[in-house]
Amino acid sequence: MHNRLTQHATGSEKLKAHLAMLLFAVLIAGSFSLGGLAATRMPGFAVNLVRYAIATGTMFAFGIWVLRSKLSVPRAPWRFVLLGGLMAVYMSTMFKALEFTSPVSTGAVFTLMPLISAGFAWLFMRQVTRPGVLLSLVTAATGAIWVIFRGDIEAILSFDVGLGELIFFVGVVCHAAYAPLLRKLNHGEQPFDFAFWGVAATFVWLFIPGVPTLGTVDLVQTPMIVWIAILYLAIVTTVITFMLIQYASMRLPAPKVLGYGYLTPSFIILLEGLIGHGWVHPSVMAGALVTACGLLVMGLLPD
Repeated sequence: MHNRLTQHATGSEKLKAHLAMLLFAVLIAGSFSLGGLAATRMPGFAVNLVRYAIATGTMFAFGIWVLRSKLSVPRAPWRFVLLGGLMAVYMSTMFKALEFTSPVSTGAVFTLMPLISAGFAWLFMRQVTRPGVLLSLVTAATGAIWVIFRGDIEAILSFDVGLGELIFFVGVVCHAAYAPLLRKLNHGEQPFDFAFWGVAATFVWLFIPGVPTLGTVDLVQTPMIVWIAILYLAIVTTVITFMLIQYASMRLPAPKVLGYGYLTPSFIILLEGLIGHGWVHPSVMAGALVTACGLLVMGLLPD
């Protein structure tokens, strides 16, 4: 099934899919920096609940009044329960991790996703990753590991991984499974309808731990930067990135889709420096550049 779908995608469609994932990487990088600012001022479960409430409401209004979509209950709703659960774990662990570590480190863990996704793509769809693509994944993952351990060889040898990185790794595994499942579980629904039910299901999962946490938050006294972060996360990195990854997943192999995550550490380093949080050590930046080079090589290889 996978091979037939990618072969049917024209060169123009694949180029658009690559550009969509480039935009995805830029937008995701912003979510780590803004998420880091919000995580220190409001509990992560509360942030996620509010952002997905806004995202679900926005998508519903857009679908009904702009696209004139009926948004009928989908067939086999268990698909969205599964996808929503995976995304809820990813989002929750991201914010929890930011309480213990930096946006750059969590962004580096994020870049391990394509390699893990290649394994899930084989498991779910028997999609075989070409040797050249696999080599670029391993190379880029090596650069990511260098960033995770902050360029400290002794830390690598002693496997000194922080608690935040370990927490987020669980979420990254869930997101890695999510990408190939998007394709496998799509039964021909309209892209917007599929995206809406995925976001709505995630909101339901986040509602369970989010409501008790939100009750402890004084929303009136919440700093403006938190609301800015929530709106960015709700509209940009929930609705828009969901549509981007869904579009690309139907036209490119799963490892190539998530391969654009390799650019995330580089963009985060740039954003963190520009907003005044300081610049990382040159050796750490070198690791981020290695992951970006892995993307370049992989993008030039045939599907």
